[in-house]
Amino acid sequence: MGRGRRHRGRSHRNQSEESRENAPKPLKSDAPFDSTIQNRTWSNLDFEEYYKEQRIVKAEEWDSFIEILRKPLPAAFRVNSNGQFCDEILSMLENDFVKSLQAEAVESGEVEAIKPLPWYPNNLAWHSNFSRKEIRKNQTLERFHEFLKLETEVGNMTRQEAVSMVPPLFLDVHPDHFVLDMCAAPGSKTFQLLEIIHESAEPGSLPNGMVVANDVDYKRSNLLIHQTKRTCTTNLIVTNNEGQHFPNCNSIASEKCHHPIDQLLFDRVLCDVPCSGDGTLRKAPDIWRRWNSGSGNGLHSLQVVIAMRGLSLLKVGGRMVYSTCSMNPIEDEAVVAQILRRCGGSVELVDVSDKLPELIRRPGLKKWKVHDRGGWYRSYKDVPKVQRDGVLRSMFPSGKSDKDSTTGEIASDESAEEVCNLPLERCVRIVPHDQNTGGFFIAVLHKVSSLPDFQEKRRYTRGRNSSEKTSYEEVSDTVITTQPEENKEEIVVEEEAASDNGLKLEKETTSKEGTVELGKEVPPPVKGKWKGLDPVVFLRDETVIDGIKRFYGINDESFPLNGHLVTRNSDTSTKGNVKRIYYVSRSVKDVLELNLAVGEKIKVASVGLKMFEKQSARECEAGSCSFRITSEGLHVILPYMTKQLLYATMVDFKNLLQYKSIKFTDFVHPQFGQKAAEVAEGYCVVILVDGAQKDGSEAVKVNSSTIAIGCWKGKASLTVMVTTVDCDQLIQKLAC
Repeated sequence: MGRGRRHRGRSHRNQSEESRENAPKPLKSDAPFDSTIQNRTWSNLDFEEYYKEQRIVKAEEWDSFIEILRKPLPAAFRVNSNGQFCDEILSMLENDFVKSLQAEAVESGEVEAIKPLPWYPNNLAWHSNFSRKEIRKNQTLERFHEFLKLETEVGNMTRQEAVSMVPPLFLDVHPDHFVLDMCAAPGSKTFQLLEIIHESAEPGSLPNGMVVANDVDYKRSNLLIHQTKRTCTTNLIVTNNEGQHFPNCNSIASEKCHHPIDQLLFDRVLCDVPCSGDGTLRKAPDIWRRWNSGSGNGLHSLQVVIAMRGLSLLKVGGRMVYSTCSMNPIEDEAVVAQILRRCGGSVELVDVSDKLPELIRRPGLKKWKVHDRGGWYRSYKDVPKVQRDGVLRSMFPSGKSDKDSTTGEIASDESAEEVCNLPLERCVRIVPHDQNTGGFFIAVLHKVSSLPDFQEKRRYTRGRNSSEKTSYEEVSDTVITTQPEENKEEIVVEEEAASDNGLKLEKETTSKEGTVELGKEVPPPVKGKWKGLDPVVFLRDETVIDGIKRFYGINDESFPLNGHLVTRNSDTSTKGNVKRIYYVSRSVKDVLELNLAVGEKIKVASVGLKMFEKQSARECEAGSCSFRITSEGLHVILPYMTKQLLYATMVDFKNLLQYKSIKFTDFVHPQFGQKAAEVAEGYCVVILVDGAQKDGSEAVKVNSSTIAIGCWKGKASLTVMVTTVDCDQLIQKLAC
């Protein structure tokens, strides 16, 4: 979703000045701000005037619209469809909490306490009639709150705003797709995309697709990493680039570069841009205080540029979803209209009215007005020249600077509003009072052919040293520019500065790096190129790899390790000893190799699944493997292990979870203790088997329902290597 935040990347002339002029204004109400009041009586008169004028809802609906905006947003959550206990969690919701919470719902004046979202497939997403604060503070909801906390912490559930779940569903992702989430933090939609990619994969196998989750803000990308870590996937790369300048990785021009993929393009792009966020008023009520029309105006140009970059990275035939959590047509329909105008017939707006039929939505607007500190404007020709740095022609329905009665877009009456002749009714606007949600906007775009070249406007950069040369690179259908990082000033060569939202030309020269030209071999990447991020290094140590394969009995043909293991240089000591090893899928491996070949253009913040971690020398006896399998990596590698496996019946398995460490002689079934004593010292896996296998000695075929934990086999005992939270969760599930 558009996160209700301002972009912290490069400044844009047409937004910075406007933003300063339109500083947040105090509430035009005598009522104090109090987020604990259910039906707030305060308001922002500028907000009300603006949206009444834009007519996003009918006049007779206005009171209902405003009333629900003043109520806290109900909590919503989604069950991970790939989670091991998905069916059990759904059963608890349907057969336990629906009934046990009903009394509390009646007391609050609601019909139902919790219920599935009717439009989300397979009852996997749920709506609660309690706000997050009520769930957290109300003692009668304590058991439900603890349930949500635990399942979220272990990755079985994601707490996510209902409308935020919609864009990934409209994206139509398949398991073999390369997906780019351009502005991904905090990561709930990325998690959802990964679920979809893994859904159709064969049990025990990895999908061919992957997700690149990008966010420009370093701190927010850390939140993204934490959120997606719960997916335990090998098919994810988290990057830390500016969305509007997301790198084009293209080795086609180099004759010496031969890779499985020679250009990074995506089958699907989620473009959930930074926005003013007034659709989130119910969960972020402080927006009432600071809302003004300048917020949307200031972000419009950036939103267009990010969206155009997303389309340039999209394959022909691919689909992009543009979305915001703003209700403002300047950030919504005006951006989509400008995209369609710039792309000509190469991109079309998809009609998704037949998708998710139970989701109540409104069609996009075809006419709106623009508001600025100078007042309301019906067309661009009415904007004074001194205001045109902040009010752009692309903000208006026609996108034109003069009236043209021959097009039919603008009526001949000077007082009439412009009407857009593009099919913007195919856009999706979700308003809060339709289904008790937040506000959201979605447009689905299909790329039918290559984008036209955009040469009508170029932005150049020049160093303070006038003798410094510049170089430009044509990238993937469009032309993009980035500024050198240090001591640079921008010279704009165009008829009207910053008014056409054109994409920039990409410049590969920086003050510290030489020029990279097309057709020339790219120099090897510099160690530590990205400040604050350690380089991704492919593990080539055959001794380490062979030791892992031999100890755990892994066949490289069924589960290849060579070429799929990576580390970061922070995970190696000065002697080169690896501490942590990450496993990447084939698709991620191919992208990493391409990125290295083109000089590490993509700033990789996190990649792959942590699979192995080095044990201390004290714990590793002669002949054992110095690397243990991590809890998050176990479910991926377990189907391919043939050694270090133990099979426990329920009673011994539960005792391990409860007591954490048990001597071989103290297990209920002596045969299990004997088997444990016979395996090699070091890391091993204990698998829960059916009760019919009394001694737990028979091997079982591992599948998606297999329950297993990692343990450390010492000289006389087995010790669980699982977190307390995971142990508690397993104990609860096994008790059901």
